[in-house]
Amino acid sequence: MAADAPSARTAPAPRPGILDIASYVPGTSVLPGAGPIVKLSSNETPLGPSPKAVEAYIDEAARLARYPDGSARPLREALAAEHGLDPARIVCGAGSDELLNLLAVAYLGPGDEAIYTEHGFLVYKIAILAHGATPIVAPETNRTADVDAILALVTARTRMLFLANPNNPTGTYLPAAEIERLHASLPGHVVLVLDGAYAEYVRRDDYEASAALVAANDNVVMTRTFSKIYGLASLRIGWAYCPDAIADTLNRIRGPFNVTGPSIAAGVAAVGDHAHMEAAVAHNERWLPEMAMRLAGIGLTATPSVANFLLVHFPDTPGRTAREADAYLHQRRIILRRVEEYGFPNALRMTIGTEPENVAVLDALSAFMGAT
Repeated sequence: MAADAPSARTAPAPRPGILDIASYVPGTSVLPGAGPIVKLSSNETPLGPSPKAVEAYIDEAARLARYPDGSARPLREALAAEHGLDPARIVCGAGSDELLNLLAVAYLGPGDEAIYTEHGFLVYKIAILAHGATPIVAPETNRTADVDAILALVTARTRMLFLANPNNPTGTYLPAAEIERLHASLPGHVVLVLDGAYAEYVRRDDYEASAALVAANDNVVMTRTFSKIYGLASLRIGWAYCPDAIADTLNRIRGPFNVTGPSIAAGVAAVGDHAHMEAAVAHNERWLPEMAMRLAGIGLTATPSVANFLLVHFPDTPGRTAREADAYLHQRRIILRRVEEYGFPNALRMTIGTEPENVAVLDALSAFMGAT
């Protein structure tokens, strides 16, 4: 005899807290209508990928039926040779986002706390909440991470600290001495995650990407990406340099083939193309300060940045707000990044683009600020 049907059907429910997470929403990338777009909303390199990386990617087409190397060994070895690291302590992933989430999977759970800063990358909060932990937000000073403010929030329940250095969307950074001071004051059970997505752009004598700090300690992880200066955002390649125990932990829970063969090949080629990277750095070194200066000349201030973008602040007056500027730029088929969700309702983030793109933005914003 058939079992009695349930009186009321219920749908599967996600774990408590999951539905409280606000989904990550990327910046606008398309506009209605036809015609070219100046898209400077995602901090992509204006130089595109290395031609050698493109060639290596295409060459992998004949091997698409084969699984890639399960540990991304060729890419780990290329990164190790380039940066003087131990390849066994490098873990690769589908973008640094995957690695940030794997760290949360491994070290966070209900009852734990994890800290990130006031204007930090939104993925940190999502990763913390997704694994049942409590996000703790540390205030910043002058749009820059504040070591003392962070340390004041560390408790017995703190298990992780996410810190982007340089930070997105502000472009500010902490010098190496401040990072070392921060780490020295953290309990040994707290994992310090240093997100260096924009590290390759920084040209300051007091900045370090923190590989040495990782090598000397058991609770520091450095993450990096191929999505920015390497121009391989669509391939989703990230990597982390970890203490031995953390690398072992991440390798136990990551997908066995989490980086594709074409991505591995393109990444290896990109790492080896020093001339292409040097050209990207030189372009940024020229245009980052020039854009800040020219924006100031039309009445707009930009937070001093060491990355490949500027956080541009607009007057809080009708007709000159960031929201109105965004709409005006869209009419001219120019896309910058709205950053209300990062705590900047009256600013737009602008990626440094090609010379014609930069000039187009300046011309449009000049007209906007001069309009009555």
